[in-house]
Amino acid sequence: MRSVASPRTEVLNQSPPFCDVDLFACDVPLKEAVAAYGAKDHTTELSAFGKLWGSAEMAELGRLANENLPKLQTFDARGFRRDEVKFHPAYHELMAVSAHAGLHNSTWTSSGAAAGGNAEVLRAAKFFIAAQVETGHLCPITMTRASVAALASNEALRARIMPVLSQRAYDPGFAPWWGKRGMTIGMGMTERQGGTDVRANISRAERDGEAYRIIGHKWFMSAPMCDAFLVLAQTDGGLTCFFMPRFTPDGEINALHFQRLKDKLGNRSNASSEVEFEAAYALRLGEEGRGVATIIQMVSLTRQDCAIASAGLMRSGLAHALHHARHRSVFQKRLADQPLMRSVLADMALQVEAATALVMRLCRAFDRASTDPNENATMRLMTPVVKYWVCKSAPPFLYEAMECLGGNGYVEEGILARHYREAPVNAIWEGSGNVMCLDVLRVMAREREVAEAVLADLERQTHDLPECAGALTRIRTALRAPEAESHARDAVEQLALVVAAAALAPVHPGHAALFAQTRLAQRHSLMYGASGLAPRDVEDLLARALP
Repeated sequence: MRSVASPRTEVLNQSPPFCDVDLFACDVPLKEAVAAYGAKDHTTELSAFGKLWGSAEMAELGRLANENLPKLQTFDARGFRRDEVKFHPAYHELMAVSAHAGLHNSTWTSSGAAAGGNAEVLRAAKFFIAAQVETGHLCPITMTRASVAALASNEALRARIMPVLSQRAYDPGFAPWWGKRGMTIGMGMTERQGGTDVRANISRAERDGEAYRIIGHKWFMSAPMCDAFLVLAQTDGGLTCFFMPRFTPDGEINALHFQRLKDKLGNRSNASSEVEFEAAYALRLGEEGRGVATIIQMVSLTRQDCAIASAGLMRSGLAHALHHARHRSVFQKRLADQPLMRSVLADMALQVEAATALVMRLCRAFDRASTDPNENATMRLMTPVVKYWVCKSAPPFLYEAMECLGGNGYVEEGILARHYREAPVNAIWEGSGNVMCLDVLRVMAREREVAEAVLADLERQTHDLPECAGALTRIRTALRAPEAESHARDAVEQLALVVAAAALAPVHPGHAALFAQTRLAQRHSLMYGASGLAPRDVEDLLARALP
């Protein structure tokens, strides 16, 4: 007799897993933004990358890396200091795949010079895709890539490091960096008493021949598994930047004594630590007293990656929400066909289109900054603007994506709960929202010609977009007023919206106008789906979001 499934065990009306997809090919706005900003000849390479990261296997690696947290081994079995961080194999596989793709070094030549061309845009597209699957491991990837900018202040050291760092290989071995197939570099800036105010640091560096010995602590030491770190410490000449390897030149473990790993809301696959330095060996980068100026080159690049990762997380939230809505039936009709849900999804799609175009536009400025003064000015003013808006947009956006899935979006079996926990770190790390606003005010005050050149260029780019001219007038007034700091958040957000509209215009002029109309001409509601989009715009946005 043929068995009949019990109604209690039969599973109906559930969306299939969103995996085994090409995360590049199914993202029309990303493809068009990459083409618009200089990397149109890399479609085949990016599609292969999108297929790999869109596979069920990579999704499983991301899950495993976050469910099996890193562990600190402070001592070995004989009682000697070890201070080593142990990871699940899934984490190492994620690192290996990202390193093989050059996410940690492809914007530099083998000697440490900027690669130029479209290297930043191409890498950003890959970083954007990888962030949709697992973001935690990208922390050491980001810092390694960014560290090369700071290493330029010590050419002899950079010449020794680059032959190892420039390899598209990941070597997880706990060994001196100079004998490895590849290496990663972390960062330690903040201390207990200072946080963002790094000039309040009390760690002290004393000369020891050509090197220094550092005594002190770091409240946040990012990615303690790395082969070396860039750290700040006080010298007789003031706050100074140093290169601190895990092993001293004689092959002994350096005196970095990790106290514990941080118990974080998100970013769980990545280890963050508290550390004490007990006369730890280090080499100086840059002049004494120039520590902030030296490391700020690195910070600018890490801020860029914060924005790219946040945009990638938003894209993943949209893709999962739209995929679910197309397979879920509610009230005898597909969820994706319900007018209210279509309005929500289309409004979300418009936000992601703008964020995607904006980060790619910023990356083009990084590509051209060394040869084009206008692009250099754009990079300097817009990096904190873009970081502020994109990173702050991600957490509420991902909540909305979770709600599109209902209860299925809130449980840990899906990826959106992890994305939601992950999103705030990008707004907090490498300068919180207030710090970004203060950086914008600093450029406006100290580099008026640079700022005015960027704003004038924005006027030209947005002259035919709704409300942008009026918004720029208000922005100028607010950012130059005596009480500018009190209004900086609103002014920087408005500036980001204008820049996003300008960035979207070469990608999709109609959607650039729509974005400006719904975000500037009227004050955009905090809730998605309240922009009153016309049916034809809804249809177009949804079709582009996930063909």
